[in-house]
This record gives sequence, structure tokens and C-alpha cells, in this order.
Amino acid sequence: MSNNVNDYRFVIKAVPIEGGRSVDLARPMKIHPLSYQELHLDPEYTNYADGRFTLEKLAHASADEMYWKARQEIILRHTGEYPYEISGPDAEKLLQKVFPRDISKVNVGRCSYQFACYHDGGMISDGLLLKLNNNKFWFAQGDGHLFGWYKAHSVGLDVKIKDPNVWVSQIQGPKSLDLLKKIIDQPLKGNFKYFDWEEVSIASQTVIVSRTGFTNELGWEIYIRPENDAKKIGDLILSEGTKMGMLLTASPGFRGRRIEAGLLSAGRDFTKDRNPFSVGLGKFIDFNKGEFIGRDFLINANKECLTWGMRVENSFAKVDSEILLNNQKIGIVTSSTWSPYQQCGVSIVHMNNKKFGPETVVDVLCDDGKINKGEICKLPMYDVKGDIPRGIKQDIPDGPVPWKGIGKK
Repeated sequence: MSNNVNDYRFVIKAVPIEGGRSVDLARPMKIHPLSYQELHLDPEYTNYADGRFTLEKLAHASADEMYWKARQEIILRHTGEYPYEISGPDAEKLLQKVFPRDISKVNVGRCSYQFACYHDGGMISDGLLLKLNNNKFWFAQGDGHLFGWYKAHSVGLDVKIKDPNVWVSQIQGPKSLDLLKKIIDQPLKGNFKYFDWEEVSIASQTVIVSRTGFTNELGWEIYIRPENDAKKIGDLILSEGTKMGMLLTASPGFRGRRIEAGLLSAGRDFTKDRNPFSVGLGKFIDFNKGEFIGRDFLINANKECLTWGMRVENSFAKVDSEILLNNQKIGIVTSSTWSPYQQCGVSIVHMNNKKFGPETVVDVLCDDGKINKGEICKLPMYDVKGDIPRGIKQDIPDGPVPWKGIGKK
């Protein structure tokens, strides 16, 4: 099989059946330059940010095996995140308008979690902001459409919005920083703290790496630019990582970990119909920084959190299932999977009313086809202070620590 990803055409096809007719909705996907590493593993992809794909399945390992690699050793995942570049004298001014969090507090060499809202407080997308210099930023967004949003709100500003054709891969797990130190051509300049970014040389290629990720484990991400020899970099990461036990992974392999950590998925856990307060992100809004899109609505919005975790015995809840109490709908499942660590189903849920919070016992349709009992819980489910990704605490489980069950502490 060829290792040249350009030899392949990735296409999504949706074939709904309506009135006896098939409708073929095909569109080309935008291809990660390191996807050739996955092609011999029978990959399956789904559409993600602005037409980029995200890897949904690989044949060489189960979701549980991928999960344990992330928690105990090291994983590599080529993501569908989409960095856009915002530059020019008014770059910060535009970003202050688009994001509810204060951009002026972000220093060069640092990253910042950000999200954008509509005027009515509904959420568009979230992601990671990198301040490259005082007049240039990258925002690596999750699913959603922000490019047109930037353009629409840049009228009258001296700013340029462009696609720099940058691709992101993430290396996560307890051994991840050991791999980084092994493959860089010179030592890191500083302490490389959580949410720092640094320009380094890997395989004689100058790249940006950030101390971030979407697993809430120790980890880093690499940003591959058009001028980079992606294959040279990717082959070195894969070769040296494999020696350390690294595994290529797909979305299900980290889904359990990000649900346990309370990391929200754009378009699933937050949507255009939910504001940041209702999904537990109100702490990232700074009303004192001045005007931003959605401020007028959000300042008067209900500040109650309606998004929680849920654990389920014996199975895991189906996504989009209604959460029931006394046969009445009180919420909906937005993300769900099995936790190999807690040995139970784990979900992110959105409730109809604040009174249905942690310790509420509910009924929910599960993957086994049965209505099972679930218990609403706080997020994160463990490592509440986020000490693991910060490197403050090394917490590598030897194996499962089963949840004790409904109503048990």
C-alpha cells in the first residue's frame, strides 16, 4: 500500500432513504498530512471542523486498549482541529470582540482556552488560542464554523484572517514528555509549563509544540506547517514513540477520558441553543473586559449550570437518550461511553432544571437495550484540580478502580 496520502480520496457519504429514493451527499475531506500512518489499520473517519476529518476507528486496538495506553503509557492521535490565523494591528481587538475571555491577559508563548458565542449567548465553537506575537494569533478550533464569523466582525479593522494550512497531532500520556525530550534536536528553553507553547526543532524541522491536549493526561501537541517535511517529523515521532509503547488512537480511545475529565465536545455537549453558564463554562467569561459578542445577553442570563456527569451500572447510556425520573423527561445524554477505569458507563448530560443535580438517581436507555439506573455526578469525576495534565501529580493506575454503584460514596 502506498504511504502517499495524496494517492487516496477521502469522502463522506450520507445516503438517506426517503420515499424510496437514495440521495448521495458526497464531499471531499481535508486530509491530515500524517494520515498515511493510519491507512494500513483500516481507518474510519467522520466529518469534523470545516471539512476536516477526525479519526473514528482503527482496527489494531479496541477503545479500551487505547484508553489504557493514554492513562498508563503514551498515545498518538492525528486530530481534525483547524487552526486559523488572525494577524495585524487590530488582531487582538477583533479577538476581544469575538471571545468572552480577556485576550489581553494572554502573553506571547502562552495558550488560552477560548470559545465564541452568538449574540443570543448560544455557543459556536471552542478551541485553543496561541499568541505567536503581539499582532499574530492562531486559534485551533474544534467542530464549528468560525472563519466567516471572524470575517463578518472584522469590518473596519486592520486585520487579516487566513487559513495557514496548519495541522495538529497530539501525543498524550505519562510518557509523552519523555518522548518529546528524546526527539527534539535541542533541549527545551524553559520549564515548558501547562499551556505554554514553544518553537522547537524536530528532525531538523522548526515546529511549534504546546503543553496541551484533549485527554486531561500529561501531553503535548505539535503544529505542522506547510513548509515542514511532515513525513520526516511524523516518522520520527512514530518510530521513537513505538519503542516506548506508543499506540495510534482514534476518538473512542480518549472519549472516556475526556468525559471523565468534563471536557466538552463542540456540537454535542454545547450547542447554539445552550449558553456557557448552562454548560458549566461561565467561569471563562470576563464581563469587566468590555464589549464582546453575546455580552448583553449573557450578563442577564440565568447563571445556573445544567450540565453534569452521569455514571451508569453494567452498561452505558445511549447518546441523545432521554433521562427519566418517574417516567418524566428531565434531561438528555450528550456524550457517553464505557469507562475501563471506573468499570461503568460515563456520560455528560444536560438537565432541564438545576434541582436535578449530583446524586439524583435516574433511568436511561443504554447500549444493552435496557433501561438502567444512572446517577448524576459532578465533573470532573476525579483529578478535580487537574493536577495530572499539569504534571503536579503522577497518577498512573495499575488497573480498574470500579465505581461503587448507585448511592454509594
